[in-house]
Amino acid sequence: MNRILPALLSLAIPVIASAQYQGYDELYESETASSMRQQVEYLASSALEGRKAGSEGELEAARYIADRLESYDVDVLSGTDGTLFGICEESEDTLVSRNVIGYIQGYDKKLRDKYIVIGARLDNLGSRMVGVDGVNREMVFSGANGNASGLSLMLQLARIMSTNRVLLRRSVLFVAFGAAELDNAGSWYFLNRYFKDRNDIDAMVNLDMVGTGSRGFYAYTASNPDLNNMLNALEGTLQPVLPQIVSMEPVRSDHRSFYQCSIPSVFFTTGMYPEYNTDRDTPSVIEYDWMERILEYVYNFTLSLVNGAKPEFDASAEKKKKPVLQSDVVAYNECETPPAFLGSYDPTVFLKKWVYVYLKYPQEAVENGIQGKVLVSFIIDEKGKMRDVEVTKGVHPLLDEAAVRAVSASPDWRPARRLGKKVKCSMSLYVEFRLQRKK
Repeated sequence: MNRILPALLSLAIPVIASAQYQGYDELYESETASSMRQQVEYLASSALEGRKAGSEGELEAARYIADRLESYDVDVLSGTDGTLFGICEESEDTLVSRNVIGYIQGYDKKLRDKYIVIGARLDNLGSRMVGVDGVNREMVFSGANGNASGLSLMLQLARIMSTNRVLLRRSVLFVAFGAAELDNAGSWYFLNRYFKDRNDIDAMVNLDMVGTGSRGFYAYTASNPDLNNMLNALEGTLQPVLPQIVSMEPVRSDHRSFYQCSIPSVFFTTGMYPEYNTDRDTPSVIEYDWMERILEYVYNFTLSLVNGAKPEFDASAEKKKKPVLQSDVVAYNECETPPAFLGSYDPTVFLKKWVYVYLKYPQEAVENGIQGKVLVSFIIDEKGKMRDVEVTKGVHPLLDEAAVRAVSASPDWRPARRLGKKVKCSMSLYVEFRLQRKK
C-alpha cells in the first residue's frame, strides 16, 4: 500500500495572517460547500474548546448536531443533549459523554426494520495548558479534520437522504459517537447497551478525517468481499472521485466496534495528515471542494447499501492478515495516537523545550560559518525511550554529531499507540543550526 503521508516533521511552521474579507474559494464555492464550511468552522471553533469527551464543548457540539438533524427533518431519537453514558476514569471519577442519534425510516415494509448506520466521531482531544517561552497559554486541539469534517459530511448525507427518503428501502441511523478518543466508548455503548436491535443492523459506514481529499481518498472494509464488490461496482459509473481500497486500517475508529459485533463496516477517510492531533488542525486545512466530491460518492455508495442485498460478514480475510505486533516499528503518520513529549502531541515542542535548550553549536562550526538543517531519525519505543538516533540527511560532521547528541539525551516520551496497543514509533525531525549576522 502506498504511504498516505511521509513521516517527516519540521520546526518550520508558516505564519498565516487572517484576513477580514471573503476569499476567492468562498466566493465561488457551492451552497453545499458553503454549508460544510459553516459547520466545520463552528464545530472546530475555540468556543467548543476541542470537544473533549465529557466537556461542555462536546455537549454544545452534540446540541448543534441534534439541531441540524432536526432542521433536515430527521427524527432525533437521542433528545437535544444526546443519550448519556458514563466512563470510569483512573481517578475513579465518572466521565459523562453522549451519542447523538438521528433516524430516517425506510419505505419497504420488509426492509424498513433493517438498518444502515452512518457514524462519525463527535469528540476530540480538548485543550491543555502549555508553557511557551516561559508563559502558560491554552492550546486548543480544535479537530477540524478530526473530526468536524466527518460530522459535517454525515450531516450533509442526512440532509440529502431526508430529501430523497422515498428512495430508501432500509432505515438509516445517523450517529455522532461521543468518547471515541477513549477507546471508541460511544460506539461500544450504542451497540452493547443502547440499541436493542443490534442484530438488525445490516452494515455501517464510518466517516473520520475526510477533509483533505487532494492527498488521497481511502476505503477500508477489513477485506470484506461483499463491500469490496460494491465499491468496485461503482467504479463503472460516473463518480466525481473514487476511493482507493486499502488492506491496512488507516487509523482506529468507530467502525472497529461494529466489526467486533460481526457487522460489515466500511471506513471512508482521506487519511493521516501533518496537523493530526495538533493545535494546527483548524478549518484552514479543510478542502471543501474535495469534501463535496466525497459527499456525492459516499451518498451513491450508501444508497446502494441501503437498497441492495445485505453484505455478509466475513472475518476470514482479516484473520489471515498479519497482525500489528507490539514489537513492530510503526511510522509516525500511521500511529492512531502519536508519541507525546511533555504532554504534547506536537513534535515541535520537543525541539523548542529540549533540543534547542541543550543544543551546543560547535565553536569550530561557528568560526567556519557552517550552518544548515540536520535531518535526524529516531525511534520512541513502547516504553517511551529514545533509541536508534541517526542522521538521515547531514550537513557537516560537526553539526551532525551535535544534533544526535542533543536528541539522544531526550527524557522519556509518552509512547505511541496503534490498534489500542503501545508501539515503537519512527520519527524524523530537522534540527536547524543558524548563525546570526553581526550588526
